[in-house]
Amino acid sequence: MAASAPLRLLIDGGALVANWRWMAARSAPAACGAAVKADGYGLGAAEVVRRLRAAGCHDFFVATWAEAEVIAPHLDGADLSVLHGVGAEDLPTALATPAKPVLNTPEQARRWRAAGNGRPCDVMVDTGMNRLGLSAKEAASGLLDGLAVETLMSHLARADEDHALNARQAAALREVGARVGAQRLSLANSAGVLLGPDYRFDLTRPGLALYGGFPRPEAAGSVRQVVRPQARVLQRRRLPAGEGIGYNHLHVAAEDREVAILNIGYADGYLRGFTNRGAALAGERRCPVLGRVSMDLTAVDVTGAEVGEGDWLPIDFDLPRAAKQSGLSQYELLTGLGARYTRVWR
Repeated sequence: MAASAPLRLLIDGGALVANWRWMAARSAPAACGAAVKADGYGLGAAEVVRRLRAAGCHDFFVATWAEAEVIAPHLDGADLSVLHGVGAEDLPTALATPAKPVLNTPEQARRWRAAGNGRPCDVMVDTGMNRLGLSAKEAASGLLDGLAVETLMSHLARADEDHALNARQAAALREVGARVGAQRLSLANSAGVLLGPDYRFDLTRPGLALYGGFPRPEAAGSVRQVVRPQARVLQRRRLPAGEGIGYNHLHVAAEDREVAILNIGYADGYLRGFTNRGAALAGERRCPVLGRVSMDLTAVDVTGAEVGEGDWLPIDFDLPRAAKQSGLSQYELLTGLGARYTRVWR
């Protein structure tokens, strides 16, 4: 018999699908895919793919071949691309999996031509991110001749800002696309979709917005919260006035307080940035974090709230607000959610 976990993530599958449909409407007439790397941004990639596939998503993106193996059984005829390309050690898996590599280097292109048996691939071209990807010169040099390139893609470096680099990157992708025989062009992540039609090309690749994050202010009021962590109360105790709590006593009570000790901490992705800043919720009451978040435990102020040992308290995890509270990015908040949570889909 499996032991019960004192942590859970309530995951709203309807909100996930609604967010994808909102992104798809913003992307049109381009197709709208979904980034499901990092285990579906921490929520569980297989369940994310299953729901988005049923909603009509046809293009999925992961980082590694290990991630591809996990979700391949759930594709139901959809396309899957592996963003980190194909190394020599990846070839056995790549050739046994229906996923396509996204070729990033000349060596990867040569490797896939030699071993891929004519199977399709995607190609990343660097237009200004200076991260992964072929240079424009490499992409147009004949290196890709004979490869069945389905999507030529690039990645925006400053899509969450109104910056001149965005337009330069879009123009660079158009220029390379005119010289490379690819079926589709793709540039926009969630923030890129919201930059406008000049960035959507043939296929978009949203991630953050699907999971409840706000990539740009335009998402406010439209993107729905998807994940809500909950933690169990291990103990309710009194904190007398003048006493400190937790490591280094970073909070000292100005008056007597009632405190709940929650079974959650930085090992679960509730990081130290929430020290004296985060909150749990008891009904409509906000229960501020008191003192330092530790590895497995966090104290919250439940003075005046009907909260007892064994109760579940939701954690305030609205992503834009939690990012401001903690100083962490919305991406870190999602992908840091640990394995100790029971993931409960609704």
